Amino acid sequence: MTADPLQSLLATLDLAPAGNVGGQDVFTGTSQDDPLGRVFGGQVMAQSLVAAQRTIGTERPVHSLHAYFLRPGDLSIPITFTVDRIHDGRSFATRRTQASQDGVPILSMIASFQTPDDGLDHQVDMPEGLPEPESVPSDRDLLSTVDHPIAQSWANDRPFDMRHVPSPVYFVVEGARVPHQAVWLKATGPMPDDADLHRAALLYASDYSILESVYRRHGVPMVTPGLKAASLDHAMWWHRPARADEWLLYVQESPNAVGGRGLALGRLYDRSGVLVASVAQEGMVRVPRR
Repeated sequence: MTADPLQSLLATLDLAPAGNVGGQDVFTGTSQDDPLGRVFGGQVMAQSLVAAQRTIGTERPVHSLHAYFLRPGDLSIPITFTVDRIHDGRSFATRRTQASQDGVPILSMIASFQTPDDGLDHQVDMPEGLPEPESVPSDRDLLSTVDHPIAQSWANDRPFDMRHVPSPVYFVVEGARVPHQAVWLKATGPMPDDADLHRAALLYASDYSILESVYRRHGVPMVTPGLKAASLDHAMWWHRPARADEWLLYVQESPNAVGGRGLALGRLYDRSGVLVASVAQEGMVRVPRR
């Protein structure tokens, strides 16, 4: 990874065009290093969105996306992204992107894009009484003193500054066993003035902590021996414009866990309280019997 994690992310999202094969647009990309030894799900989703965006143009921003994680990605193998132009209507367009390595799919995604339009407008208000991000310890400060390669990587190599409210669940679950939490986040530096790039970066970041509300509800820290977790599917809806390099509050809750799976929902607000996006993810969460 480069010395600047944000520049590494931007380089990873800058896919290379590889022509048209069988009527499908093809792009290729590489992966960032990851301490867990597999391609980060947020990365391959964001790349898949970028591939789809390249076939649309800036006049129709993405408004919704649904993705399924099919197989773990190999960090050492380039990823091929094939985009199927399913539909181009008067207001909406639909794209399907499949991410593959060595001809084997690792993620399948479908996204919808819309020409901006007027209409009804309301939102759920941002929770009140939460501390401002400047008063919350950053994950980098909390993890940088831990002598472990994963902790060091999460402290120094993530392109987002993340600050948990009330506290992270990396080593211990503090407080009541509640199925909700919040995370302040923003990119670690300024990003280009490209609205599509900011949407892709938000998709990338939305995969970081969404399942933690499941762990918090059951008092299961992430260092629990034998804990196995993996994202199964991910959905995101973009409501209003936002910048990924300005503070956003990621409110998260888990309404259900059953059958070795946990469901988590999230809402992203800008600092003024505007709801900019909503997220849903189900993940495999297997906790060893105690």
